[in-house]
Amino acid sequence: MGEFDESEARLRGLIREQSGVVSRRQVLACGLGTAYLRRQLRRGSWVAVYEGVYVTHTGPMTWVQRAWCAVLDAAPAALSHRSALCAVTGVVGEANGIHVCVDARRSVTRRPGVVVHYRTDFDDVVVRDAHPPRIRTDDAVLDVAAGAATTTMAIAALADAVQVRITTPGRLLDALDRRCRIRRRRLLHEVLLDVDTGACSVLEHRYLAKVERPHGLPAPLRQAPTTVGRRGFRDVEYEDFGLIVELDGRLGHDDAVSRDHDLQRDLDAAVLGDRLTLRLGWGQVFERPCSTASGVARALANQGWAQRPRSCGPDCPIEQPEADSAA
Repeated sequence: MGEFDESEARLRGLIREQSGVVSRRQVLACGLGTAYLRRQLRRGSWVAVYEGVYVTHTGPMTWVQRAWCAVLDAAPAALSHRSALCAVTGVVGEANGIHVCVDARRSVTRRPGVVVHYRTDFDDVVVRDAHPPRIRTDDAVLDVAAGAATTTMAIAALADAVQVRITTPGRLLDALDRRCRIRRRRLLHEVLLDVDTGACSVLEHRYLAKVERPHGLPAPLRQAPTTVGRRGFRDVEYEDFGLIVELDGRLGHDDAVSRDHDLQRDLDAAVLGDRLTLRLGWGQVFERPCSTASGVARALANQGWAQRPRSCGPDCPIEQPEADSAA
């Protein structure tokens, strides 16, 4: 094999590795000159996406190819934020362009559809042997959560990442410890501690933080495996009182099959385990947490709970016990 053939073989391997995308710098590094590059463009075999970045076909580009183009255009760069998570999961659902990050000491050309983030810790967080290069999963999750438009969306970013098992609460807490300056740091830390106890969805965390804790409800088991009927996990189970609370949130309850499985577990719990199931949704937990706490407390009392819920504040409809009021 001649020197030209070896160079072209190296280039073909690189193009396969990069999903059909290559840069001018890489062509030259393979030992092929500008004449070779111009010939591919003149023939129409390659198409310039950005100056010095080419896709080696003429059809529509995939998300991965657009991601490679953005990374190579800003090189050295890496996928960041939701784009890094898309590369990890293979699920592409974002409509806000490709997110990349570069070293904070650099400045790169703005491109339509590409969001550039500047990082002082660029060298520390990049996974260079990923295809395309991306920042570490844990840092990407934290970045998405920190930059979320609402608190609910921030919690969702953390809980969803744990629920789909691309990371763990412990790893996220370790990554957070390395990030001294990050938006919502205290909230993220508190949410991760809760997620680590088993509150693995936004709805579960909200139930824990707004329904259960402030109203003095007893501590339940979380994500406990079912012991009767269809196999699965209970969101919240007050084992001593035969009461189950299922939280129908965004994940796992969207399709008819999942809904049927949920209802079957409720029936199995009632018939085979003599347990009452309360199934709560967004309205009960987010919009009416105090009245929901009152209802759960009454159900617990009916099942043998001897204590009383407490008021969480002046606007809470739960009456404060007389002894507390006197104090």
